[in-house]
Amino acid sequence: MKKSILMLAVFLSFSTALISCRDTNKMETQGDRMENEATEAGNDIEKAADDTGDAIEQAADDTGDAIEKAADDTGDAIDKAANDVEDEVQGNDDY
Repeated sequence: MKKSILMLAVFLSFSTALISCRDTNKMETQGDRMENEATEAGNDIEKAADDTGDAIEQAADDTGDAIEKAADDTGDAIDKAANDVEDEVQGNDDY
């Protein structure tokens, strides 16, 4: 009888140890998966931030180019208007 109780105790201890190892391994696997997902999320956030920075920089460059072109066009229009006025004034010297 003592031998049977001892065998049952050994069996229960062994079963408990196996279940504990399985649960520990399962938790480690879940932890690794969560860590990988967190790393991927961090990489996605970093890429999104880089893309946003690039888009802002491109928009700033485009805005600067548009302002420069508008200033050049305005200057050209002023020069043309001044030349037209000068031509009109010189052409009306007959008064």
